[in-house]
Amino acid sequence: MKAHTKETQATMTPDKALQFLREGNERFQNNLKANRNLLEQVNETRDGQFPFATILSCIDSRVSAELVFDQGLGDIFSVRIAGNFVNKDILGSMEFASKLAGTKLIVVLGHTSCGAIKGACDDAKLGNLTSMLAKIKPAVQAVDEPKDASLRNSQNLDFVDNVAVQNVKMAIDNIRTKSHVLQEMEENKEIKIVGGMYDISDGSVTFF
Repeated sequence: MKAHTKETQATMTPDKALQFLREGNERFQNNLKANRNLLEQVNETRDGQFPFATILSCIDSRVSAELVFDQGLGDIFSVRIAGNFVNKDILGSMEFASKLAGTKLIVVLGHTSCGAIKGACDDAKLGNLTSMLAKIKPAVQAVDEPKDASLRNSQNLDFVDNVAVQNVKMAIDNIRTKSHVLQEMEENKEIKIVGGMYDISDGSVTFF
């Protein structure tokens, strides 16, 4: 499989980009890989890059977007931060990726049993981590169940995963409301913005 070119990127649509990721994740789950020569792709991308998707994911060592979607060099922009939330710098990176570099799809990818989500659920305090986790707290508060405070912590993995899903949805809302550039591109159907959850137990990604 060759690296993407300006021509192949130009033929890409948001739906086609999403299908590429679905197919890549299916290969990953089945322990298959597209036939690609990475060193050859180094050479093919030395004069430019033409990725088709931008993926915001957590720093979790088990959730490498390139691996779980079976993508090669020059295929995707990968943005990683604990808890996969957005801030101005990440929004600026996404605007560059979509408006200037031509990606057709933005994916906010959460995952099950997320440590950052667990920390926010437990109200963890530790240096700069404290202010970072505060950005995830609105997702914790937005999940209504369970009401029992003793069950709203990292020991309740169902609660943790529900917060992770809510956190993805809130990140997508923030992208749309805080970036007029991306909002306009989505309204014009130039890009699509979607959420997804990676299951660390079986390697599957569920999009929503």
